[in-house]
Amino acid sequence: MRVADMPADVKAIVSIITLIVAAGLAYWARSPIRPEFSTFVMVTAVFMVIAMWIFPEAGVKKGDVKKSSSPST
Repeated sequence: MRVADMPADVKAIVSIITLIVAAGLAYWARSPIRPEFSTFVMVTAVFMVIAMWIFPEAGVKKGDVKKSSSPST
């Protein structure tokens, strides 16, 4: 049984928020990051968004979950 992937509309919202926050950090004059890191911040944000859309979500394979026993005292 496969768990449903994250809905596309949720991915789109998370993607937009990620890129807005990264752009704010990269180009806002009073940003807490140093100006020379603005390109790195934007490239990292774009990479994270692309990776979220390309790679499948991590999940537990059937049989990998061990049944937990009650803790012994």
